[in-house]
Amino acid sequence: MFEAGDIREWRGRDVVDADGHKIGTLESVYVDTATDEPFFATVTVGLPTRHRLVFVPLTGATVGPGYLKVAYSKKLVKDAPSIGTDGVLPAEDEEAVFGHYELGYAPGASGERRLARR
Repeated sequence: MFEAGDIREWRGRDVVDADGHKIGTLESVYVDTATDEPFFATVTVGLPTRHRLVFVPLTGATVGPGYLKVAYSKKLVKDAPSIGTDGVLPAEDEEAVFGHYELGYAPGASGERRLARR
């Protein structure tokens, strides 16, 4: 797995599903604020005039020459919660992103955000 600090080298690379089908291109990484480890990636999808960023967990992801392979199907990822290409994930929407992939969600002990963009 790549480190969150290496995102500059990976932005714009293909993101593919477990079967090798291209989902979109890697835009950014969101880290878990409790561990500072990469947890979600945002992937640019959609038509050129209607791009959006969808969230996909990095659990089980692997890298290959020029691509990031995620453990989730293309359909599931494309149906995930999204933001505009210039947007940020509102704190109140974090739980929905986790829920889409049936991942447990709990904010920080003092109610702080669980995800931070890198």
